[in-house]
Amino acid sequence: MTKNLLEADSVYLEYNTRTILSDVYVKAETGKVTGFLGRNGCGKSSLMRIIFGSLKGNFQSVRLNKQYQESLLMVPDAIRYLPQKTFIPKQLSIDEICLIFQVSFNSIIQELPVFEKYQHQKLATLSGGEIRLFEAIIILLSNVKFVILDEPFSHIMPLHVEKLKEVINREKHKKGIIITDHLYKHNMEVSDDLYLIREGKTFRINTHDDLVRHGYILE
Repeated sequence: MTKNLLEADSVYLEYNTRTILSDVYVKAETGKVTGFLGRNGCGKSSLMRIIFGSLKGNFQSVRLNKQYQESLLMVPDAIRYLPQKTFIPKQLSIDEICLIFQVSFNSIIQELPVFEKYQHQKLATLSGGEIRLFEAIIILLSNVKFVILDEPFSHIMPLHVEKLKEVINREKHKKGIIITDHLYKHNMEVSDDLYLIREGKTFRINTHDDLVRHGYILE
């Protein structure tokens, strides 16, 4: 299988004269889960959106397999993004959504049989937690080079969190996965590479002690 490499380099982002990100470098690759850690408001979601292409920084260099990209979302089969909030129109049926995302309904119910009864129903008929789970799984199963997951474990029951982790661990062998979640222990559990975002900069995290040293967690 072809390996793919995604890099975001020299990222600088400013809002109303406040520096959010400065001189950031991160990389993700096929076969690995790359995790972002950081306190609320540190710029994790902004960095993900810059990588995806829905937000433009004051400066950035996003490269796919060493080739600079103006916006990855314009590159066919390059990337899919799960934002923090529900993003799929709720009036669409589950069938229609599968067609749009080119993910077979059978592949979804193989992972999560709970959705079988919803095949012909509108997304609006699902509970909030089920919608979050469905959006996460359809992004993860998409046939793209990279997926970005912003808070995928939020608002879903613990049993489904564990199932999502299983799918992430399988799917990483087909694509690169970037993930962040305020439930940082889940994030650390699934991540092969970790970056901490603090004071606008990124720091590679190799051990639990690194997080203590940077003041992210207590001893």
